[in-house]
Amino acid sequence: NMVDRTGLGERFASEMSLEEPEVPLYETSKERQQYDEMANLYAIIMATEHLERAFVQDAIDQKTYTYECKRLISQFGVAEHVLRDQMSTETFMNVYQMDCPRAVERLLVQGVPQAMKGGDSNVNHAATVAETVQYFITTMDAVRLEQRYVDELQPLLSDLMDSLTRLPETPNDFEPNRVVQSWLQKLNAMRAVDEIEEGDARQLLHDLDSAYTEFTRFLKSQSSS
Repeated sequence: NMVDRTGLGERFASEMSLEEPEVPLYETSKERQQYDEMANLYAIIMATEHLERAFVQDAIDQKTYTYECKRLISQFGVAEHVLRDQMSTETFMNVYQMDCPRAVERLLVQGVPQAMKGGDSNVNHAATVAETVQYFITTMDAVRLEQRYVDELQPLLSDLMDSLTRLPETPNDFEPNRVVQSWLQKLNAMRAVDEIEEGDARQLLHDLDSAYTEFTRFLKSQSSS
């Protein structure tokens, strides 16, 4: 006799659905939004890891890399603070077994795209210097005008860091880079809606002023050499 496989399959599926009902990931719209935010953060981290690998392997050019990296860093800042009250990014990556060292370095440590030094023409170099001066002044003015929220200060410091790293012939231990990078790391560890304390604001202004002095000293030494 032929076996009615179709009938058995339908009965098996029916029994399985009765014995093991589907468990929903969320029960409320708030929980659904939370899962969507987690999925978004996961995707941003993975995309950054792939972007960094592609750049190292010369699979994309500097311009494309810088544009995409800035976009991902900006998206990461928004996505991360949504989950900050529940878990840190490091914890999130451990829970979901994300092995993304390049993304960690770019998003959590550096906070700016990898710069490529040495290829600037004299015109581009002069423009970068002028741009860096303007970023220094703009950032210090923002602190003096009592801007204290992370989402106000972090983009300014990020632009300054990006400009500094595009300067050719700066030493690896260039103090202005170290100072700005240190503050970027501090702000990256905070939420966008957090404010820095008044003592931190005074220290930031002092550090930026010292970094700017060192930056101008470096430019003078370059022009006299």
